[in-house]
Amino acid sequence: MSKPPPVPPNDIERIIDLRSLEILDTPPEERFDRINRLARRVFEVPIALVSLIDEDRQWFKSRIGLEATETPREMAFCAHAIMGDEVLVVEDASVDDRFDDNPLVTGEPGMRFYAGCPITSPSGHKLGTLCVIDRRPREFDPEDVETLQDLASMIEMEIAALQLATTDSLTQLRNRRGFFLVSRQVLSFARRAAQPACLVFIDLDNMKQINDRLGHDAGDRALVRTARMLNSSLRESDVNARLAGDEFCVLFSGTSAHGASKAIARLQASVERHNENDEEGPSLALSIGLADWDPSSEESLEELMKRADRKMYVHKRSKSA
Repeated sequence: MSKPPPVPPNDIERIIDLRSLEILDTPPEERFDRINRLARRVFEVPIALVSLIDEDRQWFKSRIGLEATETPREMAFCAHAIMGDEVLVVEDASVDDRFDDNPLVTGEPGMRFYAGCPITSPSGHKLGTLCVIDRRPREFDPEDVETLQDLASMIEMEIAALQLATTDSLTQLRNRRGFFLVSRQVLSFARRAAQPACLVFIDLDNMKQINDRLGHDAGDRALVRTARMLNSSLRESDVNARLAGDEFCVLFSGTSAHGASKAIARLQASVERHNENDEEGPSLALSIGLADWDPSSEESLEELMKRADRKMYVHKRSKSA
């Protein structure tokens, strides 16, 4: 009896990362097909795929030798491959108890041999694989493994290029587009799981004065330092971004404002240490607004952001009163 694929412990974060690329259900692209054709030719196999593992399916960004555009996740050899860092090699699936009664083995396309190299996103999540498939058993030596890894790294470079469209070039945080893409997915998961969330809006005070008095290089350093301190204060599952100019935003899932305030306290402590110890300057100060999100509500991400933004301005005005 074949075994269903295990689920990575960080699967929700992995799926959110995958969906934020907006690559699922998109038309074929030559940059992926070119590498896939090369894999098929090098290994002399009838089937080569760039497979992406979504929540309940594997979807093929590039496919050669296979008509199907997707299969259920529980049937996917690639769902097993993303559990590790190494190439998964199955020399004969018909005698492997993980796959021997898999419909892809017992029926079309009659898989026997499989080799799949995990494809990792720039954020470190396993998105899927570059895999080669044969209808007959075969061996795969260490040189073959290395070649498949080299080809998979080319796929990773193309995916990294996609992510550039959602990344702020200065701070390397998500930009506004990236934040909206990921956060909508996070709230969707939170609503289905009946889990709370909290959005925090952060404004870096006095940026105009820093730029005018010390120059734009100093302003850029202030933004980069704020981003680094923000990253170090958060969990991996928290979604942070530089929205524009001196505005930052964080979406905390699975916690209310009470839980999020602990991370914000860590951030404030980092800012205080920076101001005490960094002689280069400039001194930093943050205005912060927190807004809870109820999974039973119909409140949108945009509405949640507006509430947090208003609270941030209340905090900013209170400091100048």
